[in-house]
Amino acid sequence: MNNNEFHTVRGYQLLSQNKNLLTSAMEDYLEMIYRSSLQDGYLRINKLAELLNVKASSASKMVQKLGELGILKYERYGIIILTEKGKKIGEILLKRHQVLEDFLKNIGIDKNLLVETELIEHYVSPSTLKSIEVLNMFFKENESFQKEFELYKAKAQTKGNTDP
Repeated sequence: MNNNEFHTVRGYQLLSQNKNLLTSAMEDYLEMIYRSSLQDGYLRINKLAELLNVKASSASKMVQKLGELGILKYERYGIIILTEKGKKIGEILLKRHQVLEDFLKNIGIDKNLLVETELIEHYVSPSTLKSIEVLNMFFKENESFQKEFELYKAKAQTKGNTDP
């Protein structure tokens, strides 16, 4: 087993503690800021607005709210830099997204994968997420079971037992 598979369990607890502070929209912004700043260490407000398909003024308002929570710093010329707290929470949010996206892929969801992931990620509990992560690892380490599941699902859909 890979040593860093469960490194975010404490992080999920941190996220739970901050759940009262962060709305789903704030989480979406923070996840995108974290994801996009991994390469350069910062993100510009106009790029953030473009990535989230919102107006720059809307992005600025949300960034100011996140700044007030100590999650990021909004500097001159529209530069956004995450604080250590922001980086930790951003990492957790991105990990949560990846775990859920992998799970949906494992169960054969490929249509609207991003939308499905976004719909689920704000409502899954840390314990459920941990179980999903374990199931993902199980399928990864036991490819024959993944193939058996795919065959079973195909048969069930053919028989009309489930929706496609």
